[in-house]
Amino acid sequence: MATIDAGVATGRPVIYRHSLLVRLSHWVNVFCMTVLLFSGLQIFNAHPSLYWGQYGADNDPSFISMEAVQDGDRAKGLTHVGSLTFNTTGFLGLSEVDGEATARGFPDWLTIPSYQDLASGRRWHFFFAWLFVINGFIYLAYGLFSRHFRRDLLPARGELTPAHIGHEIVNHARLRFPKGPEARHYNTLQKLTYVAVIFLLLPLMILTGLTMSPGFNAVAPWLLDVFGGRQSARTIHFLTAFSLTVFVVVHVAMVILSGVFNNLRSMITGYYAIDQGDTKGDKQ
Repeated sequence: MATIDAGVATGRPVIYRHSLLVRLSHWVNVFCMTVLLFSGLQIFNAHPSLYWGQYGADNDPSFISMEAVQDGDRAKGLTHVGSLTFNTTGFLGLSEVDGEATARGFPDWLTIPSYQDLASGRRWHFFFAWLFVINGFIYLAYGLFSRHFRRDLLPARGELTPAHIGHEIVNHARLRFPKGPEARHYNTLQKLTYVAVIFLLLPLMILTGLTMSPGFNAVAPWLLDVFGGRQSARTIHFLTAFSLTVFVVVHVAMVILSGVFNNLRSMITGYYAIDQGDTKGDKQ
């Protein structure tokens, strides 16, 4: 698509950077992932411990857990990660609910619904999980048929050299963002991150979610073998969701630091202003 002339006079040519379907799928994902995260924490609160293997019960050792314990005349929240124990009173294990200290994995302001209700949390989670999957398949089909993945996300061979990747890591650490022609395309770190999220983390989260469903196990029992049991799948699901949350936090930080208005405009209207660039080329 052709570059827009608006902004050329001020030295900031504007290009059409994101297609309509990419923008729509992005915002649907934002909404779905937000609900999935908060409703997932509601489900996790029903049994705030993670195990590895086929089974998971109170007498089985967990490697991540949250609990409230009595310490003299007061209670405190503890989070266990392997052999390490952290006092997380007020946030994890023990937090205030309606002004009273209550044993809960995650606090009420991080769950949907805010009150403890496993059934409601599961309904919210399952509904938006299927919406998320449908949206993902539409985006995947678009990315393959439009060559969006090959054109915009597949790194070139020269971009994968240690020297090039090291240079980009240094630039990111120093908050030096691409300008001119380089700003018209994703850099290598962006490409590698998006590929990992789209083709590794998201499929892993979907498959482990399906593995936890007894109904789906009847259709694909082999998933239990692939992930080493329902409890292992639950653990991988949780860790994958945590990794995606970290990705979103870093992504939002980069959006803000590199120009929040310009980035938001590009994901709403599709148009992105380029600093110190010519008007050749485009991106969608």
